[in-house]
Amino acid sequence: MKIKHILSSGALSVVAAVAFGIQPAAAWEPSKPVEFIIPAGTGGGADQMARLVQGIVAKHNLMKQPIVPVNKSGGAGAEGFLDVKASKGDAHKFIITLSNLFTTPMATGVPFNWKDLTPVSMLALDNFVLWVNADEPYKSAKDYLAAVKKGGPNTFKMGGTGSKQEDQIITVAIEKAAGVKFTYIPFKGGGSVATQLVGKHINSSVNNPIEAVAHWRAGKLRPLCVFDDQRMPYKGKVTDTQSWNDIPTCKEAGVPTDYTMLRGIFMPAGVPKEAVAFYVDLFAKVRATPEWKEFMERGAFNQTALTGQAYADWVAKAETLHHGLMKEAGFLAK
Repeated sequence: MKIKHILSSGALSVVAAVAFGIQPAAAWEPSKPVEFIIPAGTGGGADQMARLVQGIVAKHNLMKQPIVPVNKSGGAGAEGFLDVKASKGDAHKFIITLSNLFTTPMATGVPFNWKDLTPVSMLALDNFVLWVNADEPYKSAKDYLAAVKKGGPNTFKMGGTGSKQEDQIITVAIEKAAGVKFTYIPFKGGGSVATQLVGKHINSSVNNPIEAVAHWRAGKLRPLCVFDDQRMPYKGKVTDTQSWNDIPTCKEAGVPTDYTMLRGIFMPAGVPKEAVAFYVDLFAKVRATPEWKEFMERGAFNQTALTGQAYADWVAKAETLHHGLMKEAGFLAK
């Protein structure tokens, strides 16, 4: 009677299926190693996050097949995006994105758009912090920008990852907000930018927290403000005297501009819905691990996470926002 009742309600339980000799269909899962494309150089935020994901999946046996990270940073990440675009239907490949998802095609005209991919999961939003060398006298963003203004146009060097990407977009926003002009120096990745600032080859950077935290903890760099619209929530001390939460927002510090960056996962177009569902579930499991939570705090991430239509809608709005920023900065391809 129980089985009959279950069937009449339209819900065939596993018990009922077994009773009738029906084997439930196996859920989709990868049948070979999965390639994890990183459209950025080694040592930066995207690279660190991708390799953390790889390690968490392996440690907790979240997937039978291994994940293989591959850096494809050529052409400001175009190499990686075009690879995934050309891999239509390949469910054994995904890519981690940053703002070059938008800025690279807008700045270069390369034939690629995020709609050429399948959105899977927003893992987090990454913050940007204005950093200076700890040996410098500047204790606030206001102090530093006053010195930049006094020094005159192009006297101070701002280091960043790539050209016409998020670091330079933020630099232009600072220039417009504060009435200053930097010489912008592009480097291959956030790790290199931090090293250059420690070595005093540049005067400041707008690096992600995870790319500079080791140098901050070591007393080599000083954070002046964060480009989020609210302070980072993490109150555990990073140095003897400061937590991430102690860093003011740039708006608080008198620099009226804010910017956060996507850390999200996409797959090629034309992949099975079952495969997308598998990876959505996989990344939900990754985000639930203690290793991920520790990484989020260490890197002071904004832990917004989205999937499905909400994620696609967010990406569409972010594309419009970046088009406006790139146009205002004069970075759109002619």
